[in-house]
Amino acid sequence: MADDRLIVALDVPNALAGHQLAERLGDAVSFYKIGLGMLTGGGLALANELKQEHGKRIFLDMKLFDIGATVEAAVRGLAQFDLDFLTVHGDPHVVRAAKEGAAGSETKILAVTILTSLDRTDLDACQMRPGDLSELVAARAQAAFEAGADGVIASPREAAMIRTLPDAGNRLIVTPGVRPAGADLGDQKRVATPANAIADGADHIVVGRPVWKSSDPRTAAMRILAELNSPQALSPNH
Repeated sequence: MADDRLIVALDVPNALAGHQLAERLGDAVSFYKIGLGMLTGGGLALANELKQEHGKRIFLDMKLFDIGATVEAAVRGLAQFDLDFLTVHGDPHVVRAAKEGAAGSETKILAVTILTSLDRTDLDACQMRPGDLSELVAARAQAAFEAGADGVIASPREAAMIRTLPDAGNRLIVTPGVRPAGADLGDQKRVATPANAIADGADHIVVGRPVWKSSDPRTAAMRILAELNSPQALSPNH
């Protein structure tokens, strides 16, 4: 069995490219993320194929945000695809509506705290309230938990802080912005290695470009999996 703590992001142009990548990865990867970038390129069809025909777990990264009734209706429709994870923005009214829409399904609602491509300068430009970014992430995570979220999306740098929150309990922490040592950071600003993310409390890590841009994606994935099972992943580097 593959280690489903690793979620590979299929951030490729269309379902055909996603299917080809999944074939190259084979049984090394059991969990895939499909996001907005592939939605118009057959993303839902690929999600269904990987889930129903290949037994893979699916994380649909939609980051839904709208009025409650619209979010509830959207989630109810998407939950019919037997998804494992679905993202919404972490505002409490959005989370509550998403949980209503997912009622009766196995789909877990994950709340986005603050995108891993943003830093304090970006938040200032968005006119978000002042304060330490990590503390803002923790506050949004706690609010999402109180609204019923099954877990949160946050950078690995905030995983340890979130894990100590009163309502964290058995909630999931899923961390994008994970890069193996020496990998190109791309547009990510708040990053950590796979081992550090897991050691700091993440349940799953999301890795895209270091896998799909590799000339040998399967080997790249296997290296990440080896790091997840290394001694460094067992305890935080603090």
